[in-house]
Amino acid sequence: MTGIVMFFVALLMLLVGFPVAFTFGGIALIFGVWAEGMDMFAFMPFRIQSIMQNVVLMAVPLFVFMGIILQKTRLAEQLLESMGKLFGGIKGGLAISTVLVGALLAASTGVVGASVVAMGLISLPVMLKYNYDKSLACGTICASGTLGQIIPPSIILIILGDVMGIPVGDLFKAAVGPGFVLIGVYVLYIVVYSWIRPELAPALPLDEDVSSRREQYFKALKAIIPPLALILIVLGSIFVGIATPTESAALGCVGALLLSLVYRQFSWKMVYESSLETVKVTAMVFAILLGATAFSMAFTYTGGDYIVEEVLTNMPGGATSFLLLSMVAILVLGFFIDFVEISFIIVPILAPVADALGIAPLWFAILIAMNLQTSFLTPPFGFSLFYLKGVSPPSIQTIDIYKGVLPFILMQVAVVISILLFPQFYGLV
Repeated sequence: MTGIVMFFVALLMLLVGFPVAFTFGGIALIFGVWAEGMDMFAFMPFRIQSIMQNVVLMAVPLFVFMGIILQKTRLAEQLLESMGKLFGGIKGGLAISTVLVGALLAASTGVVGASVVAMGLISLPVMLKYNYDKSLACGTICASGTLGQIIPPSIILIILGDVMGIPVGDLFKAAVGPGFVLIGVYVLYIVVYSWIRPELAPALPLDEDVSSRREQYFKALKAIIPPLALILIVLGSIFVGIATPTESAALGCVGALLLSLVYRQFSWKMVYESSLETVKVTAMVFAILLGATAFSMAFTYTGGDYIVEEVLTNMPGGATSFLLLSMVAILVLGFFIDFVEISFIIVPILAPVADALGIAPLWFAILIAMNLQTSFLTPPFGFSLFYLKGVSPPSIQTIDIYKGVLPFILMQVAVVISILLFPQFYGLV
């Protein structure tokens, strides 16, 4: 039972707020030495070397760099302004434009913090000015900002691909369908909400001048085409098979720098600051990965994986019970710990069991990715909630944000259930 005790001690330390990488590494060292002695860690340098030489994981810093560069080009600002004018004339139009911009930013940057902050600074004041319901405005911004966790190129998908041994390109293709369904569900909810309560999501007064409207359409296209072209180049090169995810990520970095020149935002200072932020994010991810690797090794040596596999494979109901239990467990854990920890600690425990039960790896990975996206919205530790609160005006209370994200959490859970029940619809089995 040493491995099981070790697992729950790690969860307790994370809930207390102890640094993730040091929690995993420290607990692995203590329990590993106690159970097997120092000899257990003799192969740790080789594991670290294999992580550092992993070509798939090279895509992580490249996509992060691409996203940060695009964040600094004022891409989000121009998209939101143009789309807001384009859809503002219909009820709930500003909220719909926020969702669509969130989807475009997700596919071009994949950086949740940047998307939520940008839309919080630009879209939220406009929605409040036109008397949008505070909860609807906050919920729409938080949910739209998290789309980058399921719409490719997604860091979650790259990590899951490495952990589960699935080609990242296959995961990117498989995630497109669920991503579009989620966007459609968000838009449908806003349309229905604004139809039932039109006073809480009013239309903007339209300028009747035809030339002005034509100019708005032209500006909207001008704002949409550059990031859309980048999306097509990056994802298209992967889907067609011209480039690997790592190569397409490098291509995306070059494309992002070219867009910074187009938007006249390029400077060597901007490149330096973006590189520095990329190093910080990458160091965080890889530090957690190294700690998780040590933890996983100690957990395996102490027999914890055998006990978990034995219990889960012999559950009544077989694969169905396992899928339900694992999805509920990941959802609940997402309330308290980050998607990176779940990906590196929980998924390696569940993946072999899913394989033993004959569950399609691609289906299981997409279910996990959709579930992990919800962790950005769930209180008390949903990152999107913190990002939005940090940039929202004093009139927005924390309770407004919590109330706003609740319908979107339920929608995400509903989409996860639909993937669970109808994987054939999404082409996952």
